[in-house]
Amino acid sequence: MAEGQTFKKEERLKSRKVIGQLFRSKQSLGHYPFRLLWDNIPSTHALGNPVLFTQSVPKKKFKHAVDRNLIRRRIREAYRLNKATFYANFSGENDEQIAIMVIYIATETLPFSSISNAMEKMLHRFHKIRNKPIKEV
Repeated sequence: MAEGQTFKKEERLKSRKVIGQLFRSKQSLGHYPFRLLWDNIPSTHALGNPVLFTQSVPKKKFKHAVDRNLIRRRIREAYRLNKATFYANFSGENDEQIAIMVIYIATETLPFSSISNAMEKMLHRFHKIRNKPIKEV
């Protein structure tokens, strides 16, 4: 397996407190079929990982657990494959981490190629937004 193409337990976001903080932070980005929520968190939540990642597939849109699980697997795999280029462009400053949650907003199950392409474009857009200079008022 190529270096950097793993998705270890330490990279997963599992803290309910941090996930709740993501929904309150109001920092989001939409790129069909996803909505990405993110927030800066103190680096005490994980060791050495600049990004903590989780995904969500709504039960309201996908009634059967097998469908939700299939989509979750595809999202995780797409993130795992595109993570290396995302980390290469990421600079974790001031001992902070970024918590990311990807919410699947499509109403149908998309093939892996579509999900992977969308994930790559969304991570690229996120990087551009995150590194944009802040305009002072």
